[in-house]
Amino acid sequence: MRTSITLAASLLTVAYLNAQQNAPFHCGTGDAQRLAELTGNDPALLAAIAEADAELDAFTAEFGEQSAGARSTYVIPVVFHIIHNNGPENISDAQVLDAVRILNEDFNKQNADWPNVKPEFLGLVADCDIEFRLARKDPQGNCTNGITRTVSTLTYQGDQAMKNLIQWPRNRYMNVWISASAGGAGVAGYTQVPATAQFLAAADGIVVRHNYLGSIGTGSTSGSRTLTHEVGHWINLQHPWGPSNEPGLASNCNTDDGVSDTPNTIGWTTCNLNGVSCGSLDNVENFMDYSFCSKMFTNGQASRMVAALNSSTAQRNQLWQPANLTFTGVEGPPLLCAALFTSNSTTICAGGTVNFSDISYHGVQSRTWSFPGGNPSTSTSPNPTVTYSTPGTYEVSLTVSDGTSSLNNTANSYITVLPNPGGTVPAVEGFEAYTSFTGTPWTVSNLNNNNTWSVTDVAAYSGSKSARILNTAAMDGQFDDLYSTSFDMSGATAVTISFRYAYARRNSSSDDRLRLYVSNNCGATWSMRRQLRGATDLNTGGITTGNFVPSGPEQWGQATVNNISNTFHTSDFRIRFEFESNGGNNVYIDDININGMPVSVGELLPGQGDALMVLPNPAIDRADALFNVRTSGPGTLELLDVLGRSVQVLHNGQLSAGDHRIGIPLQGLGSGLYFVRLQQGSQVRVVRLTVK
Repeated sequence: MRTSITLAASLLTVAYLNAQQNAPFHCGTGDAQRLAELTGNDPALLAAIAEADAELDAFTAEFGEQSAGARSTYVIPVVFHIIHNNGPENISDAQVLDAVRILNEDFNKQNADWPNVKPEFLGLVADCDIEFRLARKDPQGNCTNGITRTVSTLTYQGDQAMKNLIQWPRNRYMNVWISASAGGAGVAGYTQVPATAQFLAAADGIVVRHNYLGSIGTGSTSGSRTLTHEVGHWINLQHPWGPSNEPGLASNCNTDDGVSDTPNTIGWTTCNLNGVSCGSLDNVENFMDYSFCSKMFTNGQASRMVAALNSSTAQRNQLWQPANLTFTGVEGPPLLCAALFTSNSTTICAGGTVNFSDISYHGVQSRTWSFPGGNPSTSTSPNPTVTYSTPGTYEVSLTVSDGTSSLNNTANSYITVLPNPGGTVPAVEGFEAYTSFTGTPWTVSNLNNNNTWSVTDVAAYSGSKSARILNTAAMDGQFDDLYSTSFDMSGATAVTISFRYAYARRNSSSDDRLRLYVSNNCGATWSMRRQLRGATDLNTGGITTGNFVPSGPEQWGQATVNNISNTFHTSDFRIRFEFESNGGNNVYIDDININGMPVSVGELLPGQGDALMVLPNPAIDRADALFNVRTSGPGTLELLDVLGRSVQVLHNGQLSAGDHRIGIPLQGLGSGLYFVRLQQGSQVRVVRLTVK
């Protein structure tokens, strides 16, 4: 039973933030600091928390210890917020469902290991009659599966700032945040008891590190009871030894958890089933201990939690009300409300496969897939594997039914199939032929739906265009990728990549990163080959507080990568640029070339100002004309057929002195021999171009 404790101890009782650590299973040491951050150590707030705890204790005593199994089931709507940075912490829906399964088994005496409880406590194993259901409606009444996903580097902090990213109303949902870190080194999870949460609504909920959730995926059987333990705290249970996060202390015998049928104990971090620490046999297998062999709640703990759910403290009594169960959609049978699917990839090379998954909800009984261009072209499997043999862009369609109604989801241009073997090399890219990346050999990935890679004509190293990210301070922690098409490197003797770049820091602490990756399997896996950092080698423009635009060639750098082994001499070689924002300014890329070809006319033929070259040559769907103009003036660049007839005017107007790169679109042209002619005044230059 509960012993007398002072006000200071009472404050500790209600103010601690519970946290489980990696191994052994025990609370973190940073709880006091976290509480101080949340409360500011405000004496009035701490006193209010203590008073709320005392009132909840009084309510619990008045509510009485109800016999297990004699009351109605309390249903709690739950939402899992997965905060991730596209790492292993971005766990699957299946892992969340597994965690909910374990949680419900533990709270309803359905866990397979409860009959193995030591005989002295077997009669105390409780059926708490508390059920947890994933929400089916979000706060706006929209269809949901009870799982949200948010991309943020705050996943590595796991603190209040991370929780502030997203929280659903705590009087309607139990919020659970899944992250890469739970607020400290080794910490597996933490939450707040109701009295603390009463005054800290924005912090109310549970944080669990991803590898301590469920028993599948990144989870494990040994850590799968972390959520059970934290939910116990969330519904007002303490550790069996009472109000501290330090098991094993002799002084713990003088405190208690407020539950009559949990013996006083010092607390255990090992599974000593015969432990006697305070004069009687300890309930080492209790879910609220740290023994790593937990199997049970006691009847007294169940009654204490039921009392908390009937109390208005932290609005716990509003969660299970019939009106809220209807609001959150967890009452009654599941109704079909979303046809959704996902895949392991959306871009492959010809001959590759894509694994699809039906993630529709709720109550799906049957489904029909349609895969134009794929094999098979239709399927009724929940997880079909489809092979695509022909380059192109294809839609995917899924129709699901619950036996009464059906829904359809058709994603146009969902699958992109690149050539295999890929394009010829050497290859150059100056972005001169594009106004955007739509419909080009380049694709963009921007998970934050913010500013990302685009084609710009405000600056270029050569020609008039480049690729740019408008990088602002609001984009800190964002990742943006620019992917190439496939290239045939199967006959290469060496692979070299070079490119031009321009970037400025916004202040002295800016440290953005630009990385180059290569792939030898069409992008299934990537290997980083170069990283440029804003604090060092990426910075070409100094510190610019305004919108950075490079003023000339002197504000451009050049990177050359030649440490690419022969394992990358494949027919489906690709490259990828990744930009990680960290407080800097705009970044530009220009004059990319693959397999060691020059990036500008000046490098092409040094000292030969009359040079004209077309790259790649032979070409398939596009090429670039590279040339130098000694004196500015009007000029014309044309594509001619073998008879000398004009096929396309590529440029007709003023040409400034210096290097130029002009794109030559070849789509729709028949294969064969062509000529590119540059005429400026009386000077004419002609070069052959072979179109495959």
